[in-house]
Amino acid sequence: MTTPASSPQRPRVLITGGGAGIGAATAERCRADGYEPVVIDRVVDHVPGGIQADLSNAADTARALQQALAGGPITRLVNNVGVVVPADAEQQTLEEFDLAVALNLRCSLQCMQALLPGMKAAGFGRIVNMSARAALGKELRTAYSATKAGLIGMTRVWALELGRHGVTANAIGPGPIRTELFDRANPPDAPRTRAIIEAVPVRRIGTPDDVAHAASYLLDARSGFVTGQVLYVCGGMTVGVA
Repeated sequence: MTTPASSPQRPRVLITGGGAGIGAATAERCRADGYEPVVIDRVVDHVPGGIQADLSNAADTARALQQALAGGPITRLVNNVGVVVPADAEQQTLEEFDLAVALNLRCSLQCMQALLPGMKAAGFGRIVNMSARAALGKELRTAYSATKAGLIGMTRVWALELGRHGVTANAIGPGPIRTELFDRANPPDAPRTRAIIEAVPVRRIGTPDDVAHAASYLLDARSGFVTGQVLYVCGGMTVGVA
């Protein structure tokens, strides 16, 4: 009698900020695509195998990454965690700016550097950085727009430097997506929020699943000839005067 071969381990994908919103939808899509999501977030009580960490803190991020990699290399990464700190340019505080840099930029670099040795050893990697349409400019978003634009810049550099190792790096630029983060920054009944919806060519707010679908494509092994790109999931808001 022969012993059945054990089923191969599902490839893992690290998702920061995967406890809610776009990150949670991306984790769910990854499960459907046959990956094992490894979620690092501030609140993970409801996330199977989630790793709790304050990703605005470099030391706590390093600790969480070490825990995630204890199970072996991870060759797919979604840098999703982020923060919006709405304020006009005159009122944006340095503390808010530093927080945006920590979560929207530094954390992404730190995660890439932690996972890269395993990607290089495998000759394969997929990095998806969650930027924003606001990287092109938006009122009341000095810190947010600056850091999300910086994330696009890092994405392009990584694409140039890592392509020879079989690693791709791309960014997604969500437009208005109905999440708790969006609702906090854009109250549903506010005139500014209504104006946002009216400016979307498809005349609706996006959903986290819309963004997760884009991430699924970029994480796929068959997407190896796409790198250094920004895929705007914005209902057409980046086209024309809108």
